[in-house]
Amino acid sequence: MSTLDEERRREYYRIEDSVALEINPLTEAASCAMPRITALFELLSELHVSEFESQHLLRQLDERDRVLNSFLKALSKRIDLLGQVVAHTALGELGTPQPVLLSEAGVQFHAAQPYAVDALLSIKMVLMPQAAGMMLVARVVSCETREDGDYEIDTEFVELPDAQRQLLARHVLQRQAQQRRQALEQAEPPQS
Repeated sequence: MSTLDEERRREYYRIEDSVALEINPLTEAASCAMPRITALFELLSELHVSEFESQHLLRQLDERDRVLNSFLKALSKRIDLLGQVVAHTALGELGTPQPVLLSEAGVQFHAAQPYAVDALLSIKMVLMPQAAGMMLVARVVSCETREDGDYEIDTEFVELPDAQRQLLARHVLQRQAQQRRQALEQAEPPQS
């Protein structure tokens, strides 16, 4: 990896997280288009992007019409509940969450098989606990053998839409804050 790539990747804060993943290699012909995905997973992804994009409109509306804003928030809550059902179905397809290092720039994960450096991968990912589904394309930056025989795969996202980058950034910040709170709670001596 070049020094410029290394510096760019360090611009983003990385967190240890647990996410459901499905990884598939992309062929050269398919690399220009988004990978074929299930309808449920596509719906899950669009629900979260749409919710994220409409938040600023709800904040503006709250200042003008509180009744309409309350109604739209109630509708949003109902849609979130439906999204959770879709997410649980998608999680069943993707399997159990696994530990990763995650940032806005990419994801590092463990795999049973190696991937060539510069290979393009289709990544379906469900971020927990909000069950945000994301469909991403990533380029393999490094692939190293681990002591247990698995491989540590480091990737960077390719042509990530701004809305998805912002969703990732929000997730990373929320997880970072949660991890800090947990560390502070564990560090505090018990009160008697």
